[in-house]
Amino acid sequence: MSSIATSAVDTPSRRSAERIFDDLAIMALAVVGLIAGLTFRDYGLGWDDYTHAEYADFLLRLYGSGFKDTGALSFANLYMYGGGFDMAAALLHKVIPLELFETRRLLGAIVGVIGLAVTWRLGRRVGGPLAGLAALLLLALCPIFYGHMFMNPKDAPFAVAMVILMLGLVRLAEEYPQPSPRTILIVGLGAGLSIGSRILGGLALVYALAGFVPLFVQEIRSRGWREAAHRFVHVIYVLMPGLVLGYLVMGLIWPWSIMEPGNPFRALTYFSHFFEKPWKEMFDGALVSVPDMPWSYLPTLFALQLPEVLLGLSIAGVVGTLVVLPRGDISARRKTILLMLMLAATLPLIIAMVKRPALYNGIRHFIFVIPPMTVLAGNAFAWGMDWLGENRRGWQPAAVAVFAFGLLLPLGEMIRLHPYQYTPFNLTAGAVRGAFERYMLDYWGLALKQASDGLREQLSERQEVPPKGRKWKVAVCGPQRPAQVALGPDFTIGWDSHAADFAMTLGEFYCKGLTAPVMVEIKRDDVVFARVYDIRGRSISSLLAIPPP
Repeated sequence: MSSIATSAVDTPSRRSAERIFDDLAIMALAVVGLIAGLTFRDYGLGWDDYTHAEYADFLLRLYGSGFKDTGALSFANLYMYGGGFDMAAALLHKVIPLELFETRRLLGAIVGVIGLAVTWRLGRRVGGPLAGLAALLLLALCPIFYGHMFMNPKDAPFAVAMVILMLGLVRLAEEYPQPSPRTILIVGLGAGLSIGSRILGGLALVYALAGFVPLFVQEIRSRGWREAAHRFVHVIYVLMPGLVLGYLVMGLIWPWSIMEPGNPFRALTYFSHFFEKPWKEMFDGALVSVPDMPWSYLPTLFALQLPEVLLGLSIAGVVGTLVVLPRGDISARRKTILLMLMLAATLPLIIAMVKRPALYNGIRHFIFVIPPMTVLAGNAFAWGMDWLGENRRGWQPAAVAVFAFGLLLPLGEMIRLHPYQYTPFNLTAGAVRGAFERYMLDYWGLALKQASDGLREQLSERQEVPPKGRKWKVAVCGPQRPAQVALGPDFTIGWDSHAADFAMTLGEFYCKGLTAPVMVEIKRDDVVFARVYDIRGRSISSLLAIPPP
């Protein structure tokens, strides 16, 4: 699959078109950055936010005490993850006039925009300016990536770290066997950030080893075993400063990983087995225990939650890569680059389908495969436009119109769902309205922020005050910390609905619908995301529709 930028004669008109594509990409990044800057406060806390903020405090105490306060090295199970994002948010909070969790939302937006920019540069390098622009638009208008970048402190930063590493590996393939200092820096930084965020970042080694096979084979054929081995050893040697940098970065953001040499492998062993008490989640209309999710869990949710245009072009990109690999007229470097991207986009899903680990919370743990998917998709679009330009030029406007329409569909969904873009379902699933009885939507409880704001507004409008001598009592079905942060100090949060004044429930299957006056209702696409009930004077035995796990 040759790129639109390299498959034809370089003419002034072509250079002009390339400049337009780059300008459009910069404008798209600016628009996303502006929107994110105006809306980041709208996103609530998830289940893990408060705990991650605590982890940041422990990590900063570790460094501030000269490694004497070691609470971070045994805190919950988070010490087996890196805390780079959490520490950065805590430090940023000290210097900007925002509340802590607003700062975390803002930093998430910044990291997400960085991920978009790196994906653009990666797509541009792989397939030319049009491919880069297409990859950027496909990722920016992928609701699940956009939504997670604001509030997911683990998976979204990890996805960005992995695409940085992929950019370094692609540059390495292009420059082999003489990588530039910039490439060495990017590889080292990407490796340190990715493995330091999640041990799963080690998968990039598999991408590289398998992906470089075409290049190694070509080296052996053209230069012989001895010279090919010598060049390979040379590359490893010149990469050493970058790998040392990566190790230092990993240790900085994940200090537990370097306390003992075997700790990263202990983390890998720990996460290879389900480490919590099993619970059930809704999948395809049935309640399924998370360790028993079927092999179809990931392919089903990817097919139903990603935009159709991204799915179609990603499949085209994978098929195109498979077609290219056996061809003799395609360079080994090109094959290596496309093979690495294909592995990055598909191998984690294949492993999960074969190994069948515990799966839950939709596809959030696999967001890191979406950027390479968009790069493959952007490359496929650019190749298609190039082919049409040479064979069916009159069809190019129609292809652009179809692509634009494909982007408008998720854009409309993102606007309708705001700020719950992380809960999308495409038209194949019947959008959110068609999916809510069969799949999980707001599994992280973001809607409790808007529900809490609504409750405070209702009480203020009614000029109601709590009974003398105590605070308002709110029973919550869902994550309690987000509700407590959103409601503030004038409310007491708990599970007990017997003595509560109000009940706040998510619109998920495990929360019971109550026969009580509804004070606040948060809806998107006619689907209830959260409700607040007035249960004063009523006997409500439980907010749960099913027994707790």
